[in-house]
Amino acid sequence: MKQIFEKNETLFCILLILLYVIINSYCMQNFGLTDYRSAIINTIFSIFLIVLMIILKRTKYYGLTKVINPKKYLFFIPLILIATVNLWNGININNRTNEIIFYILTMINVGFIEEIIFRGFLFKMMEKDNIKSAIIVGALTFGIGHIINLFNGADIIPTLMQVCYATAIGYLFVIIFYKSKSLIPCIITHSITNSLAIFNVENTILTYIVPIFLIVISISYAIYINKIVKD
Repeated sequence: MKQIFEKNETLFCILLILLYVIINSYCMQNFGLTDYRSAIINTIFSIFLIVLMIILKRTKYYGLTKVINPKKYLFFIPLILIATVNLWNGININNRTNEIIFYILTMINVGFIEEIIFRGFLFKMMEKDNIKSAIIVGALTFGIGHIINLFNGADIIPTLMQVCYATAIGYLFVIIFYKSKSLIPCIITHSITNSLAIFNVENTILTYIVPIFLIVISISYAIYINKIVKD
């Protein structure tokens, strides 16, 4: 299995991305993110990725390891700001308890899956040939990948803004993984940010302020890490 994977790593990465996009789109269009079936399907996909990494003996290689010397990364405090943006305008608890639980479970898995696929498999595959290209592609594919939300019923302006700040966050996450060799901070931040979206209160002003904040804090933090942490 490991030898087959190593010989066809590019194909495997493309298939994983396509599989995730198809599964995620199917869940959103047929069940919604607050349905138990979406939670179950995404959990199964997460387990599949974990088993695959274990079989390939690449759990640490793909970032499932602790960060050494987190002080260099300011103990990841900027990530807390990113993770909590959905609570800035208050907390909406109109959803039923079971919907909240299934949504959070789905989002925890989505955060894990996307980090492992885009930052783990894709980045590590490209890193061997050209690190700069790997960083750029890793950030862009993560950002542009959110364009799929248009096909799932999202409005064009919010989606385009999401593409912009997701690209910036994708860049930050790639830098964190590249420098620390760990995806754990990225997985936790990604999962929390997604999960708290269910409590988001709509606000026209914050709709435009939050994307700008996310872009600025992500790029600034990435520049800081690049400067402070040596390869």
